[in-house]
Amino acid sequence: MTENTQQQTATTPELPTQYAPAEVEGKLYERWVERGYFEADAKSEKPAYTVVIPPPNVTGSLHMGHAFEHTLIDALTRRKRMQGFETLWQPGMDHAGIATQNVVERELAKEGKSRHDLGREAFVERVWQWKAESGGQIQGQMRRLGEGVAWNRDRFTMDEGLSRAVQTVFKRMYDEGLIYRAERIINWCPRCLTAISDIEVDYQDDEGELVSLKYGDGDETLVVATTRAETMLGDTAVAVHPDDERYAHLIGKRIKLPLTDRSIPVVADTHVDPEFGTGAVKVTPAHDPNDFAIGQRHGLESIEVLNERGIITVHGPFEGLDRFEARSAIVAALRAEGRIVAEKRPYTHSVGHCSRCRTTLEPRVSLQWWVKVAPLAKAAGDAVRDGRVAIHPADMTQRYYDWVDNMHDWCISRQLWWGHRIPVWHGPNGEMVAVGPDEEPPSGDGWSQDPDVLDTWFSSGLWPFSTLGWPEQTPDLAKFYSTDALVTGYDLMFFWVARMMMFGLYTMDGQPPFRTVAFHGMVRDEFGKKMSKSAGNTVNPLDWMDAYGSDAVRFTLARGANPGTDVPIGEDWVQASRNFANKIWNATRFALMNGATVAGELPAPEQLTAADRWILSRLNKTVAEVDAHYDDYQFAKLSDALYHFAWDEVFDWYVELSKTTYFAGGEQAKVSARVLGEVLDVTLRLLHPVMPFVTEELWTTLTGRESVVVTEWPADSGFRDEAAEREIELVQRVVTEVRRFRSDQGLQPGQKVPARLDLTGTALAPHEPAIRQLLRLQPAGDGFQATATLPVAGASVALDLSGAIDVAAERKRLAKDLAAAEKEKAQAEAKLGNEAFLAKAPEPVVAKIRARLSAAESDITRISGQLTTLPPA
Repeated sequence: MTENTQQQTATTPELPTQYAPAEVEGKLYERWVERGYFEADAKSEKPAYTVVIPPPNVTGSLHMGHAFEHTLIDALTRRKRMQGFETLWQPGMDHAGIATQNVVERELAKEGKSRHDLGREAFVERVWQWKAESGGQIQGQMRRLGEGVAWNRDRFTMDEGLSRAVQTVFKRMYDEGLIYRAERIINWCPRCLTAISDIEVDYQDDEGELVSLKYGDGDETLVVATTRAETMLGDTAVAVHPDDERYAHLIGKRIKLPLTDRSIPVVADTHVDPEFGTGAVKVTPAHDPNDFAIGQRHGLESIEVLNERGIITVHGPFEGLDRFEARSAIVAALRAEGRIVAEKRPYTHSVGHCSRCRTTLEPRVSLQWWVKVAPLAKAAGDAVRDGRVAIHPADMTQRYYDWVDNMHDWCISRQLWWGHRIPVWHGPNGEMVAVGPDEEPPSGDGWSQDPDVLDTWFSSGLWPFSTLGWPEQTPDLAKFYSTDALVTGYDLMFFWVARMMMFGLYTMDGQPPFRTVAFHGMVRDEFGKKMSKSAGNTVNPLDWMDAYGSDAVRFTLARGANPGTDVPIGEDWVQASRNFANKIWNATRFALMNGATVAGELPAPEQLTAADRWILSRLNKTVAEVDAHYDDYQFAKLSDALYHFAWDEVFDWYVELSKTTYFAGGEQAKVSARVLGEVLDVTLRLLHPVMPFVTEELWTTLTGRESVVVTEWPADSGFRDEAAEREIELVQRVVTEVRRFRSDQGLQPGQKVPARLDLTGTALAPHEPAIRQLLRLQPAGDGFQATATLPVAGASVALDLSGAIDVAAERKRLAKDLAAAEKEKAQAEAKLGNEAFLAKAPEPVVAKIRARLSAAESDITRISGQLTTLPPA
């Protein structure tokens, strides 16, 4: 905790009676940007703190996942800025190859055109035009959320500098044999007409069919099962396990392939599971990854039967049919030949779909560009193992190892026009030349550039250093690399995190792209279900910002952010956070009206009341707790700590306990006003990274200073007063116990009751005025007759309720409630005593009845106690 010795302005502005976020947020954000608070200077002597934004797609708009992630990053960077770091939150966008090309192609389709009508160069120009006019909508929405990014450094993965980085890395890796071109089996999208990497495949359970087919004739017959009957036209073998005695006599022989004039060999391969199905599998090397591997081991022919659009290309009756039409036609033809042994419909199985357009993908042999990942992946694993990079939460570390230790070569080529075109030129005699950014490509007849573009994740993998000016050795690169923290979803561990690790370590000579990876979960609806348009449970965060303010949305998201776990969120929770913002506003307004100030030194402890010392002790403990949670990326815990400290301890207890002091006036009131000013000053600064707008408006009004954005982060002064904490805890126990009793007796919160307090021998005596005010207790006058006496915390509180409640009516109400509780208890006991019921009932049902019994017994005890404390009717 730091003491604010700067004077307030002579006249503290009066706050409006209500907090109106819409009137505050926009003007504050523009002021922050205009004053350059979020800019970072590479020449600064301050220590650097850097976070790069996970670049959103240029096609995207702000969804709840963005709002969640960006809230966490903004909280980290705002705190570091206040702690005196030269803080860079690097913004930018991803060119999103497939998604962006699809958007522009849909626009062309409305005009009755395709990209081929324009040609490649004109189409790319059209995409740039679309980006200028319509792309980047999300950046305006990020401003609404209050994100403190360095807008003057905004980058785009296709801009000139980042494109230079891409070309440089590609050439270096190609020259060192880490990038190569080969014909392999890949995931192909017949809609997008491009290869899709393994981790961009979305698997879902589809209803299809499982058909068992008879291959061969007579004694040389095998039965295989398939969900893709159309691929049998490309079968080049049947595989069995070498130890399967059922087929030992067939290994090495050839059998007839139905519907064709071909025969295919029976091969022995350990990949086959003899216990699964018939123990024999059809092998289609051109259209299945496992079959491709079998084909490689046995030198099998690879026959492609489907083109890039999923159309049958084999000469014959099925040529020209779509793959799904062909499936039905081929099954019908096999049935007519008596080749169908069994058919199962529907048959639910896992099917890969394009993550962009949802089309069913087709495994297909294709000539593509690949990254040899083995040495890069090893380096990525070693950087975590040797401590250069830490992963939060720690239990995600093994998941990371499982991926990088078993990574397959990465297909990096895409058959698109929008993206970084592969910088390789092909010559007339099969030559291939990779060209760097400062090199002239080969010219002359027969030379042409490779038509494919790089996977979008290739350029985003360079993001932590390409955005800082690499391959040039810039001051920004020297100052801000390695970055300090990467905050991202666990779903991007494989897509993005591992690839940034590989590229960063490779390019920057073993220096990792970040020192810490903090994984968060996914935002789900209030019932824990995944948000999706089809489920109708998506939420536009802008709608909630409009209704409740950006701070309310931010605080709700941060308060749910336990590391690595999913975050359920509902509108009721945002309303609660809005109420919290209003509570902060109203409490600060009350404080200002009662002279709260940050002017002058904080009074010495001996000048303070017990309540003053208590709240300052709790304040310092809260500072220390919040710092510890920030350092451990525990956003939910730090938000919860701030919520309970601010609402429960400051507003509900300290402010209420101090009202008697304020109302009494004098020197002690001035002392407590200074303490309240200190507490609010520090509390607002602690809350600022998560709730920037309301805290800025209140803090500048309270202190008269420039901005909380650039003020000092609070430090724990070390002040503790355990005795004061114990003393106020006694006060809280008395007040809480009497409040509970009043509620049980049906008294209204504001209803005044005569009372006599015996505080002899306790530390409570100085607090009697505050206790009476908090409990609405009047002095015991003439005729006072105690109808109830409550012993609590070593003291006793005698109450006269004779004129406060209708005793007869209250007894009647309680007797009715008691009868209902006793009936519930009897019913539950009867069921739990029935052995036949217990033998048959499911455990959850029995547990529910036991819970009902426990609740009934608690109700009986409570109601009986209330009846005992009532005065005679």
